Amino acid sequence: MDVFYKGTSLTYKIIGGLLDFYFFSGPDPLDVVDQYTALIGRPAPMPYWSLGFHQCRWGYKDLSVVEGVVEGYRKANIPLDVIWNDDDHMDAAKDFTLDPINYPHSKLLEFLDQIHAQGMKYIVLIDPGISVNPSYGVYQRGMQKDVFIKLDGEPYLAQVWPGPVYFPDFLNPNGVSWWVDEISRFHQLVPVDGLWIDMNEASNFCAGKCVIPTTHKCPEKFSTTPNWTCCLDCKDLTSTRWDNPPYKINASGKSAPLGYNTIATSAMHYDGVLEYNAHSLYGLSHAIATHKALLGLDGKRPFILSRSTFVGSGSYAAHWTGDNKGTWEDLKYSISTMLNFGLFGVPMVGSDICGFYPAVVPLEEICSRWIELGAFYPFSRDHANFASPRQELYQWNSVAKSARNALGLRYKLLPYLYTLIYEAHLTGAPVARPVFFSFPEFTPSYGLSTQFMLGPGVMVSPVLEQGATSVKAMFPQGTWYNLFDMTKVVISKDASLITLDAPLNEINVHVCQGIVLAMQRGGLISKEARQTPFTLVIAFPYGTDGAEAKGKVYVDDDERPEMTLVEGEATYVEFVANVKGKTVTITSSVQMGTYSLSKGLMIEKMSVLGLQGKAKELAIEVDGMALGNTSSVYFNHFGEVQQGLVERGNKKGMLVELKGLELPLGKSFSMSWQME
Repeated sequence: MDVFYKGTSLTYKIIGGLLDFYFFSGPDPLDVVDQYTALIGRPAPMPYWSLGFHQCRWGYKDLSVVEGVVEGYRKANIPLDVIWNDDDHMDAAKDFTLDPINYPHSKLLEFLDQIHAQGMKYIVLIDPGISVNPSYGVYQRGMQKDVFIKLDGEPYLAQVWPGPVYFPDFLNPNGVSWWVDEISRFHQLVPVDGLWIDMNEASNFCAGKCVIPTTHKCPEKFSTTPNWTCCLDCKDLTSTRWDNPPYKINASGKSAPLGYNTIATSAMHYDGVLEYNAHSLYGLSHAIATHKALLGLDGKRPFILSRSTFVGSGSYAAHWTGDNKGTWEDLKYSISTMLNFGLFGVPMVGSDICGFYPAVVPLEEICSRWIELGAFYPFSRDHANFASPRQELYQWNSVAKSARNALGLRYKLLPYLYTLIYEAHLTGAPVARPVFFSFPEFTPSYGLSTQFMLGPGVMVSPVLEQGATSVKAMFPQGTWYNLFDMTKVVISKDASLITLDAPLNEINVHVCQGIVLAMQRGGLISKEARQTPFTLVIAFPYGTDGAEAKGKVYVDDDERPEMTLVEGEATYVEFVANVKGKTVTITSSVQMGTYSLSKGLMIEKMSVLGLQGKAKELAIEVDGMALGNTSSVYFNHFGEVQQGLVERGNKKGMLVELKGLELPLGKSFSMSWQME
């Protein structure tokens, strides 16, 4: 169908099927997403490590290059959790194989043993197109089980990277069981930690009905240099109503048959289902089969990245936004793209940082700005085309500095991000969301797509223009604290744009009043970072004598497939902070504390924002028992109290730090003190 929106009207032009309309009444934006994902399926739980930083490139020609990339990040002190291979690891681009020369099995296993010992992960790409090759075991078993989509009773022939291919039918139960078995076989060969399912729209370099040519080889020879040219002998399918319907929808942006560069729409799936009716389901069915396969391997929580998505895909896979360009326009557009997928039940989403295609502008500055933004995508990955200049974040000193700064904060925020993943799994709430989701009454933010929120209380305001060293940002009413320097405060009472300093290596990230953030020390890998002590950042309105702040944190063993509260396997803590007159009170309420106690998770510090004066007379209770010895606990005071503070602007505020704490995260506590 074609869909036309003209501001006051919405027009659907359809070429078949039924239209089922569902209306979600809200009333708030988060209620709408909750109601929508209750219908289509809640977002899948994600492993903790998937929130770390990922590095990939199409063109890591051999294993030594991959090893060098991991070492480059280590030397530059830039966080890295996951290293990826595009199709470079494959033997002639065939799924579930290894290049025996460039990725020898024994050396790859040695490499994986090394990175797994550090807590790093490894993910590879697989495409749905299966090479038509009688000596290829994957193809042989697929033919034996009759798993491929057909046209005129024979497997439908297409062309992708390995040359002639057949497409598995994931609507066929035999196709699913065959796919599950092939992934199991591959995992025994290479213990990958997740899978990247690409080209699953499905992409086809040819169109129509094709046969393998008899007059020339197709391809002439396999080459590591990509060739999108169709070399099969093909003819257009124009005689059927399915391939050539009377109304030409704008499927390919050009006047072309409906099945142009994909599967012919008259091809047949299992049980007589036409591709015409099932086309949009291909990527979803691919993700479901892959999810089933990974879940069955060893019971660990799956991680799948899919290019093609449909309604409900977020219940099985994460998503990246496809082949973008290294341009300022695409940098900006990545925000609205990310926010859109969050609205539709795919919260684990991000764009290729620095751009996938070769840059048409000098890469260093845009890459610096892109990692500052991309560090706060829910899914954060640098990925490039084989023809692009090398763009790993350590390639330039300036980009490495930006990466250490932005990813340094991301890794401190991992508990907050992981808690947002938990909430997304329960309610569909996006991790990255439009500003109006948190402030639905703030109408000026309805069209704002140059800033976004992480959860209810963290605002990201990136630089999106070349050469800029400041950014004009919009803040809903209230007090906002810079998370890189919490003595910097913005107080807003209207929708006026506020100019924030943004030198090349800095991005503005603020926490809103009324929020309690659970953060950790961070680190170079999530496995280490999640074992460090916690800091609670408590944001009160500036200079208040009566206010409340709330927050929560969820921790669990992310190896288990479910993301649920089970005693001994997960802990959920809610925090409430109040200031009334001169008295400050902070409490926690713990559900299922056994898990975090077994891991020794502790709260070591509290950073309280917005108070005035000096703190004294501290009292602490843990599980209802007074903490008698508080000699190791002390207050630090930073910033200054400014009288007559302007209504908006970047000013110095007050930060009170309570340090030397050793509060078990898994035990409820209550504390209070006086401000003088």
